[in-house]
Amino acid sequence: MVLELDVYAWVPASSSPARHQMGSSSVPEHRRQLVGAVGLILAVAAAVAPLGEARRQAVRLRVYMHDIVGGAGQTSVVVVKGPGPANPSMSPGNNFGDTVIIDDVVTEGPSLASREVGRAQGTYMLASMARPVFIVDITVVLTDGPYNGSTILIAGRDDTSEEVRELAVVGGSGMLRRASGHVLWRTAKVESKLHAVLELDVHASVPAAAVAPSGSGSHGHPFLVTSASE
Repeated sequence: MVLELDVYAWVPASSSPARHQMGSSSVPEHRRQLVGAVGLILAVAAAVAPLGEARRQAVRLRVYMHDIVGGAGQTSVVVVKGPGPANPSMSPGNNFGDTVIIDDVVTEGPSLASREVGRAQGTYMLASMARPVFIVDITVVLTDGPYNGSTILIAGRDDTSEEVRELAVVGGSGMLRRASGHVLWRTAKVESKLHAVLELDVHASVPAAAVAPSGSGSHGHPFLVTSASE
């Protein structure tokens, strides 16, 4: 929120000789007026500043991303083969700097057979020489449900040796425009050595002026987490 104040204060054109002869403890009238105006501006700014955060609407989503690195239905491809060294915490063939581009299916449940609600598109890079750590930069485009047509941007550090990882929500579009928050990111299950299922538990907010989810029954949608279910 931007607050613009036009402050008008009367300042004497000149001070009388008698005023200049007064003791140093006497404060000229125009100085008192200036200090008062500045104090008023600071007080109003302090009162208004929290409103920018208060006027945000919570967004809770839980969806599942299917990263399939080979075989039928492959959704991710290595586009840069890192020169190494090989990462000792991972299976042979995984090198520091390996970069993968993805177009992963996003579903409302952990099964690939559950309803598709979007795609996760972007990249991840093996960014540690010793640990299974990836730097993730993806956009989740939602193609079904209450935020159909909107996107949410996720970025951060994914240490796959940890059960739950926290990544950042850094933006969005459509009904999720200017989204911010975090994602609790975990490996829900490993279907095979080629297919991992990731759970994305999104805790975010958008400006209250954003368009509300469409449809009177949107709060009952399977992947829309309401406050009652938290």
